[in-house]
Amino acid sequence: MQDNVLLTPVKIGNGELPNRIFMSPMTRSRADNPEHKATPLIAEYYSQRASAGLIITEGSQVSPQAVGYINTPGIYSPEQVEGWKRVTKAVHTSGGHIFCQLWHVGRISHADFHQGKPPVAPSAINAHDKVFTREGFKQTSTPRAMTIEEIHNVTQDFRRAAHNAIEAGFNGVEIHSANGYLFHQFFVNCANTRIDIYGGSRDNKARFFFETLDAVGKSIGFERVGVRLNPSAHGFFGIAIDKDTIPTFEYIVERLNDYTDLAYVHFTEPMVPVDNVPYAVKDIAKHFRPRYRGKLIINCGFRADSARQVIEEGHADAVAFGKPFIANPDLVDRIARGAKWNRWDDTTFYTTGPKGYTDYPTLKG
Repeated sequence: MQDNVLLTPVKIGNGELPNRIFMSPMTRSRADNPEHKATPLIAEYYSQRASAGLIITEGSQVSPQAVGYINTPGIYSPEQVEGWKRVTKAVHTSGGHIFCQLWHVGRISHADFHQGKPPVAPSAINAHDKVFTREGFKQTSTPRAMTIEEIHNVTQDFRRAAHNAIEAGFNGVEIHSANGYLFHQFFVNCANTRIDIYGGSRDNKARFFFETLDAVGKSIGFERVGVRLNPSAHGFFGIAIDKDTIPTFEYIVERLNDYTDLAYVHFTEPMVPVDNVPYAVKDIAKHFRPRYRGKLIINCGFRADSARQVIEEGHADAVAFGKPFIANPDLVDRIARGAKWNRWDDTTFYTTGPKGYTDYPTLKG
């Protein structure tokens, strides 16, 4: 297996990573404490998976306003920074590299998380989805439209969170601008009907994102910053593709070429079938590779053979695995040895404790 391109090094930012098998960010809801901080159990979980070329953590909210799910960790308070220090130390001691995903869910939230007040979004449009609260699943609350001052404040929340992440020992950060969350909401017409400088044209819909990217990159260095995009997201979290969706993402991606020091752009293939969705792109890596000159990470639904193929064909530089890394802490070793993969237990994805979290078996010998 020495000729397996997945096992070859790749340069991301200023660092060379040992392989191209990355761990995708995945909410696991184990920060079950009043401070919303990472725990020793979370440190164990990530350190078990330190053989990944790069670990990208679960989404970590940049402020109390950014939360939309129970038991998710933050990166805005001193206590949270201390919690993450334990995680980064454990990963680095095991020889790994780790980025913190910075997160604001926007309208994918409920008033229960905000003292009974509505969450914020580009426009007052309900996503009509569900979020997990302490009382179980509830329908998303109708948000209120952010003021321009609030948009600027969130940009500063991301800047401070990025600074906190570096203080906590992370190698870098990923700005979560995908999967129906706040930045993604600004990108699409189904969530953004603003008539000011943050709505309407493609430039305006991307303005908040690029202002935030600039603030984060200038604070910690663009070589420590990646971004995540999901252009063909459709049918979940209130996101619907229209004729302007893909052209907007093409505009964003082509403009990202101006950020020559950017660590990477992390794309997601369609999470649900889009064969019959007008204007959707089915093969994201193949479509966007010619449009982006930097490092391109792709994820969603890959196995060892398909991951190897997408890199060999030149459509991506690395592949991020999600659920396979949940069930296989030693996924890199299994791919190297051609070994069978454990199957994940999806009933434990968002529970608390070690079951289905740190108790998956590894290969012997």
